[in-house]
Amino acid sequence: MSGSSLVIPVYRNEANLPRLLAELERLNREVGGEFEVVFVVDGSPDRCLEILRERLPAAGFRSQLLALSRNFGSFAAIAAGMERARGGNLAVMAADLQEPIDLARRFFEILGEGRAEIVFGVRGKRSDPWLSEVASNLFWRLYRAFVIHDMPSGGVDVFACTAEVRDHLLRLQGVDTNLIALLFWIGYRREYVVYERQKRLEGKSAWTLRKKLRYSFNSVFNFTDLPIQILLWSGGVSLVLALATSALVLVAKLRGNIAVPGYTPIVLGILFFGALTSLGFGIVGQYLWLSLQVGRRRPNYIVRSAEENQPRK
Repeated sequence: MSGSSLVIPVYRNEANLPRLLAELERLNREVGGEFEVVFVVDGSPDRCLEILRERLPAAGFRSQLLALSRNFGSFAAIAAGMERARGGNLAVMAADLQEPIDLARRFFEILGEGRAEIVFGVRGKRSDPWLSEVASNLFWRLYRAFVIHDMPSGGVDVFACTAEVRDHLLRLQGVDTNLIALLFWIGYRREYVVYERQKRLEGKSAWTLRKKLRYSFNSVFNFTDLPIQILLWSGGVSLVLALATSALVLVAKLRGNIAVPGYTPIVLGILFFGALTSLGFGIVGQYLWLSLQVGRRRPNYIVRSAEENQPRK
């Protein structure tokens, strides 16, 4: 693991930090060599930044502590940490320890042996509520089928890569993008490590339903024109149905079979085409919004402060 960096975004993880730091100390003792941890506090409203400032100077591993000016989101925090990381190989893991910290060692071993340039952690089993697990598996299966075919059916949360891949990744990242999907888009040799996702022991997850939905939409709209294609085909089918229905109505009218215009068909037609139009505006609007965000050229994150800590002797 010589010359390796571990990037950890931190948001609402105050209760997790003591166990996280203890696990990192253990990992550092076991692997030896040069090992760096880059913590990125993503505008966390709790005491995460204060705790890390107090504890890191006494830690047995080299570390960097970045504080963003506000909450920019996990992928922006990860990008900030990867940009500042100095290791030749980099891994990214969450601060809640639901992914075993020993995964980082396995990642760096694979990268160090030259077997791959990108390593993904793939969940073999997860200790999540059944509804959340079912919804997640369904989304990733559909994502694999229609967007990125190489994506594992259970998705990916943690990964590692070489500095070369990191450099390409940071040049490609856009606004509200998905770093995992970008790693699949980049290519390079990949390897997968299966692990069991652990139950969260401390604190409450900040991964709310709203954030999950936003993540899902961004993962789709940033990497495929499938919504536009669906809208186009829906519009084509609707046009054919409308022409066929119009022809039937016209024939019936000429034959004198329609005495009074029907209320139900009119209402159903208005509802159907109104809903289709609203859906179309929403899909097109989402793509326009992403284009506008890119055109503004605003930074994806702002680093408010950066500190370095050397390991204690």
